[in-house]
Amino acid sequence: MAATDLAATAPARREALKQVLAQARACTRCPELAATRNTVVFGSGNADAELMFVGEAPGATEDERGVPFVGRAGKLLDQLLDEIDLTREAVFVANVLQCRPPGNRDPLPIEIENCHEYLLRKVELIEPTVICTLGNFSTKLLRGDPTGITRLHGQPEVLTLGARAVRLYPIFHPAAALYTPRMLETLREDFARLPELLALGAPPQPPPGGLDDPPPAIELDDRPPAGELDGARGLEDSPPRAAVEGEAPAPTPTPGQLGLF
Repeated sequence: MAATDLAATAPARREALKQVLAQARACTRCPELAATRNTVVFGSGNADAELMFVGEAPGATEDERGVPFVGRAGKLLDQLLDEIDLTREAVFVANVLQCRPPGNRDPLPIEIENCHEYLLRKVELIEPTVICTLGNFSTKLLRGDPTGITRLHGQPEVLTLGARAVRLYPIFHPAAALYTPRMLETLREDFARLPELLALGAPPQPPPGGLDDPPPAIELDDRPPAGELDGARGLEDSPPRAAVEGEAPAPTPTPGQLGLF
């Protein structure tokens, strides 16, 4: 998936995104994930979104439905967006991994590396102005730095991801508020700054060129409790994967069902 010189038009970018989606659905770079997934959870929302959210990995319900953030944490995300006059349809939501790790285990470094290029291509083609990293995992990964979300939340910075410069804005994962109610006010305060950040527009872009190499693996030494993991894994109000073994795989969603195009 080498970077290409695409005309900077919405139709051209959407067509290219469809090609990346097709590649993702057929991806077998991670043999274990390819063998155990029901669907590839590519992402959902507006293919021309100015605001993008990045979590960790699909949960059980996401793996069944093929759409990210469809459990309790996803409902809270929708509520927080509504409070700043935005909707899920206006933003794009994705994860670091596109396939659910078996048993909801942590993503492996090789899996993150294998999936990283897909994320960079989404950023390049969607052209968001602001990317919100949800929680510790995606924040540390995209920043290439072990500083935790507690220190960084609500502090935007300009960062180049692949071929796109964005305003990176770390925030707590909505799941944190489900387990720690006092966190909800912090989330609301951080979300309230989003309209201001979006109004700034995109930062200056790097000169045209190929995608940067993925950042080196970093030690995630202060992972949050299981309930705060990116992607709200384990919060999807559905049985563990082992409980649904033998069921027919969920049908592969069409682009329209994902809300991409």
